[in-house]
Amino acid sequence: MADADFNDALHPMASPGYGKRSAPQQEARGRQDFAHLPAREAAVAAYIDRLPEGSDISVKTLAKHLPYGQCALRTSLNRIQRAGHLRRGRECLGGRWITRTWFTRTPRDSVWWAAFQQGDVPREARAPKRSRAYVLLAALGRTNSVLSLSHAECRALVPLVEEWFDRDAGEEDVLRALTTGLPRSVHHPAGLVRRRLGDKLPPLPVRRDPAPLRILECGTCGAPGYADALVDGDCGACRGERPVVPGPRGLPAAEVRSRAAAVRGRLEASRG
Repeated sequence: MADADFNDALHPMASPGYGKRSAPQQEARGRQDFAHLPAREAAVAAYIDRLPEGSDISVKTLAKHLPYGQCALRTSLNRIQRAGHLRRGRECLGGRWITRTWFTRTPRDSVWWAAFQQGDVPREARAPKRSRAYVLLAALGRTNSVLSLSHAECRALVPLVEEWFDRDAGEEDVLRALTTGLPRSVHHPAGLVRRRLGDKLPPLPVRRDPAPLRILECGTCGAPGYADALVDGDCGACRGERPVVPGPRGLPAAEVRSRAAAVRGRLEASRG
């Protein structure tokens, strides 16, 4: 069970630069974490989840701190990987390729891991109620009464405010754009807010850091590959798929006869 009480206080750290690395955008811890996993895998995943960044989570080290053997732990890690919680690979840092093991409390599908490999993590789905954008819009009327919005208007305008946040704008930037230089009377507050959010939308942010150089590896054989080819973290060969070998390209019978006739013609001409 995920709540198994294993003592992680004395778990060793890996060499600098190695060990556990937490994937971004994880949900907060809850009682149902890893409830979809079998009991042993849930216990191992919960233990790894509590470990700090850089902890040594190799099979050999885990076997020294958990009541399972190396064979059982290797099987558990593979199942945790297939459930979307773990990926193995390498990352280039400062010209050196470092072995990585990425772990996420929130399970991810292969599409998410493929984007992570390219350094472009998909945006998380936002809760429809009381989001950061909704709270800002609902509070506009307190800032200036002429901008009072209804619940339905706030919900309709939320995607526009979230677009500002996605472009690295803060709440102060949005409020400044919506409340500066207001006319004395506003007959349609939602229309004015919508117009300003569109007209004053800031430019797309420039990527400050280069995309990371990452290579994910098959969890079974360790072969490197693109994440979208590693279904549940395993390559096609380890999943039992046969490689597709392209066969020779055949020609239509009429074209074969035509080419053969042309060759015969050239041979007869050379003899003559």
